[in-house]
Amino acid sequence: MLNKRLAVLPLALAAAFSAHAATTTTKYLIISENANKQIGQQIVERHDDGLTKVIFGYKDNGRGPDLEEQFRVGADGTMTEYAVKGNSTFGAVVNEQFSRKGDQATWKSTSEQGAKTVSGAAAYLPLNSSFEVASVAISAVAKTPDGKLPLLPSGTLSQRVLDSVEVTSATGQKQTVNLLAQTGIGLSPSFYWATAGAQPRLFGVIMPGFGNVLEEGWQSAAPVLGQRQKAAEQQMLTDAAAKLQHPLDGLTVVRNARIFDSEKATVGQPSDIYVLRGRITSIQPAGSPTRNADNVIDAAGRIVLPGLFDLHGHVDRWSGALNMSTGVTSVRDMGNDNKQLQAMLDETAAGKLLAPQVVPAGFLEGESPYSANLGYVIKDLQQAKDAIDWYAQRGYPQLKIYNSFPKAILKDTIAYAHSRGMRVSGHIPAGLRAQEALDAGYDEIQHINQVLLNFLVKPDTETRNLNRFVLPAEKVADLDFNSKPVKDFVALLAKKQISIDPTMATFAFLKQRDGDMNEPYAALAANMPPDVARGFKVGTMKIDGDAQLKRYEKSYAKMVEFVGLMYKAGVPIVAGTDDIAGFTLHSELAMLVKAGLTPAQALQVATRNGARYTRTSNDRGSIAAGKLADIVLVDGDPTKNIEDVRKVSAVITRGYLIYPQEIDAALGIAPFVSDAPQVSKGTAPAKVSYGGGNEGARARVEASARKHD
Repeated sequence: MLNKRLAVLPLALAAAFSAHAATTTTKYLIISENANKQIGQQIVERHDDGLTKVIFGYKDNGRGPDLEEQFRVGADGTMTEYAVKGNSTFGAVVNEQFSRKGDQATWKSTSEQGAKTVSGAAAYLPLNSSFEVASVAISAVAKTPDGKLPLLPSGTLSQRVLDSVEVTSATGQKQTVNLLAQTGIGLSPSFYWATAGAQPRLFGVIMPGFGNVLEEGWQSAAPVLGQRQKAAEQQMLTDAAAKLQHPLDGLTVVRNARIFDSEKATVGQPSDIYVLRGRITSIQPAGSPTRNADNVIDAAGRIVLPGLFDLHGHVDRWSGALNMSTGVTSVRDMGNDNKQLQAMLDETAAGKLLAPQVVPAGFLEGESPYSANLGYVIKDLQQAKDAIDWYAQRGYPQLKIYNSFPKAILKDTIAYAHSRGMRVSGHIPAGLRAQEALDAGYDEIQHINQVLLNFLVKPDTETRNLNRFVLPAEKVADLDFNSKPVKDFVALLAKKQISIDPTMATFAFLKQRDGDMNEPYAALAANMPPDVARGFKVGTMKIDGDAQLKRYEKSYAKMVEFVGLMYKAGVPIVAGTDDIAGFTLHSELAMLVKAGLTPAQALQVATRNGARYTRTSNDRGSIAAGKLADIVLVDGDPTKNIEDVRKVSAVITRGYLIYPQEIDAALGIAPFVSDAPQVSKGTAPAKVSYGGGNEGARARVEASARKHD
């Protein structure tokens, strides 16, 4: 996702500058990769009196930020004054200022305010900004001798050059640009292309699968920059995978493990689990004789869960580490750039990517001004069928339909997908209610808001924009769950066994006031890097006053209640996130418990149900002989206290042992457990070299003997 940052200096500052100051303007175009069309822009005006003004905005999927900024920089290249105003992606008000006078730095936004004494260069990190803030940081870091720059309020930004390439503009102009990798902000590196020389600035941003931001006139450079960036990034990812994935060669036994039975939602007696070539070969009572194991892991009585499922992910190359560190070994991808996802699947299979096993859902959208530019965006039934063929031929077990899909062809599209053996789920296309999508053949619905919009919309209600969030926040508070329409709808969901992917943790943003901690992240904020934790207090929705806040809080509480109501009525629930990988899945399980499930039932949703609704029960979802060895060792007892699911001490998947502590250390995350089970060598003899056999020579001397076998 794009960075959430940007806007305008106080009026007193703006008035201090002449309206007639000379300016130079740099315009960046934001181009959608899948749709190959402009979806936004960034216009940077640099005045000769030292003031820089920026206008930034884009629109995708019916939403996007609109920001205006003004700032000045000091001799060290960092901002001494900064202000931004506008609206964030979901419409929240953005109003943030920063200033530094000497060693005193102060800042204030709708989310926070603070002050700090600082000496030397330090770059302020706004909560919402344009890419021009990154450009300023690029220049400032270039002035430092070690490629590092302190951040305000906290942290350190590091920057290094990965590659250089000469590019050519539409008019034939040439220049050399450098690929930079910045770390220290967020949970993954940021990659920027910058101009060369002693005073580098931003040239462009390539975001594979989403789009690119390049100076106007240089759009033709995007393919070569994308190719070079992918190669450099892949090397970083391959190195990380080699470092953090520890191969379990030969036979491994996990001793003294208390296995969570996902069918019964109970914990069994201590057992020994045998693993060979990525699969479970046997499960024996703890202490049974072991014959020549190569590796021994003492679970020491820990609870051992089947690998967790996140049934609403949008995977990228860096999110895998977060999934692995939290025990999420399988992710259903619910919408991606098709080429990018196929490449990631190949990279994961080759062991070059630290990633979960991905079950892809094919994304299908209709053309409109509100289109989400992922997967296939179609106009008619034939194009929809062609897209379904593409997905089916590549083994996609499910189709996801989105907001702008043409309702006139919905039923025929679903029927065709079913004929190709695919499940069908999604958002509810504009102009329809969830009931009508079920009548057309839906097997599943994504998001609790899409479910409850069934009672809130009319045929002319626009749900492709922010209305799909605002309406539930405003109106669910007054919805009578005991009314006949609601009861009948829930009964239909249960009768048809329509699975629901509520993503409750993600939708907590509906009732988050700017400056308050977002509920699902309160339990992990203290473990996160400071800049990440800071972002958990940034509001998303525009909430005006206490009365509206109370209404939104009531609506959200009833959304959670409705999930529990559906579960108790026999409606299948699955656990998905659509937010920060891994950690949000834990929060979603906590929300399921809040909805009325027991902790063991919530774990069952994330294991057994995950496998059922990805059609992978033959391989996953439980710990049993013959299944994939997706094994999660957890401290504490998450079947009694769901928060203990965060205490993952080790993960086994795809034949590798992974330690969350190592991933946490690499990402600046404080570990959730204090120790981890180590591998000791078993009683097997030292590994010797096998292979060959010279069957040709042996056949010559044994030919007659073999006739009598």
